[in-house]
Amino acid sequence: MGERKLKFVMYPWLAMGHLTTYLHISNKLAERGHKIFFILPKRTQSKLDQFNHHPDRIIFVPITVPHVEGLPEGAETTADIPFPLGALLRHAMDLTEPTIESLLQEIKPQFVFYDFTYWLPAMARRMGIKTIHYCIISPASMGYLLRHEPNLDAFLGPPVGFPPSTIKLYEHEVRSLKQVHYWKEHASDITFVQRMMMSNDECDALGFKSCREMEGHYCEFLEKRYNKPVFLAGPVLPEPPTVNLDETWKNWFDQFKPKSVIFCAFGSEARLSMDQFQELVLGLELTGFPFLAALKPPAGSDTVEEALPEGFKLRTEKRGVIHGGWVQQQLILSHPSVGCFITHCGSGSLSEAMVNECQLVLLPHVGDHIINARLMGGDLRVGLEVRKGEEDGRFTKEEVMKTVKLVMDDENEIGREIRANHGKWRDFLLTKGLENSYMDGFVNNLRTLLE
Repeated sequence: MGERKLKFVMYPWLAMGHLTTYLHISNKLAERGHKIFFILPKRTQSKLDQFNHHPDRIIFVPITVPHVEGLPEGAETTADIPFPLGALLRHAMDLTEPTIESLLQEIKPQFVFYDFTYWLPAMARRMGIKTIHYCIISPASMGYLLRHEPNLDAFLGPPVGFPPSTIKLYEHEVRSLKQVHYWKEHASDITFVQRMMMSNDECDALGFKSCREMEGHYCEFLEKRYNKPVFLAGPVLPEPPTVNLDETWKNWFDQFKPKSVIFCAFGSEARLSMDQFQELVLGLELTGFPFLAALKPPAGSDTVEEALPEGFKLRTEKRGVIHGGWVQQQLILSHPSVGCFITHCGSGSLSEAMVNECQLVLLPHVGDHIINARLMGGDLRVGLEVRKGEEDGRFTKEEVMKTVKLVMDDENEIGREIRANHGKWRDFLLTKGLENSYMDGFVNNLRTLLE
């Protein structure tokens, strides 16, 4: 007789990066025969159906997100709102508490995975359900960023007890933390950081998509700080896509030599200012390499086309494309022509990049993406970060060009070092049996909470 199969409820923050990350771990659990009830907004389900590889074991539970005054009608996820309205959407999620309570009473799971809903552990505890704060940010990011400090200057250095590291913040990055650290949540006395720290304080265990070989010392820091176990699920690599790269894009990439194309993508939400958007695309032009940049229109523009510098399209039409829509990133990264990936350093994008052969250029903008960039560019030395002004945080087209050329150049010492390190960690992440070993250990650790 095998061990009893477990029942899970997943309730991630209402952002596509969180929803897809939770679905990746759900797929790994479902492979092992466990049952998952995945709570998500009604209209968002159609976007996730294609990523559910075990629909017999992963049951989508669609709910209506309550309307909050100030949100656009029908807003369900962060993709539906500008960044400043995030607090209103978090309040809308808080208003789902009665719905979630009813669902937990009906489903009766052993575990609930959550992130932003700091009120969920107390509710689950009353029902005898264990809670896992499954974090989509890295252990390093959580350890460095989530802390109470009397003033912003404290963030220029690490928290007390933080392990030796290359991670640091610059003044312009510390200033940008203010909007998430000290702003009060809507209709509440708590700040966003207090919300997250309460999520850590109240859960039975912290869970991460990471490996001890890469971030073990940061995990030990968190275990001591919160006095609770940290469970690692391993790399949790996305399943290989079941579709092929769109024929139009395949034909475009196929015309170029192996490892010669720059692919630039900043995720579903990152939006640059107009001048930084133009510096980026001009930097791509200056490299002389072919490129595809999948970017949202910059602030103040409805389309990427209207934001392009004068004459840019004509000068680059034979080797460059600026695309304002969604692209098949996972498939593009694995195309033989792609030699460099310029990324905003979201955890999902980095996971996909680490198991491919393209070199990494790191261009983070906010929050945990900055810590991810320092981890990748410093601790692991698998990518190179675009240098920005320490005071204003702005990058130039020359710095974009210079960084790309450094990582693409086989003869350059920096490029060789990064290429070798990336190869080493890629081989590690793709080691046969590694992912299964981590996931089996993750499930066994969860079972210890039930004893």
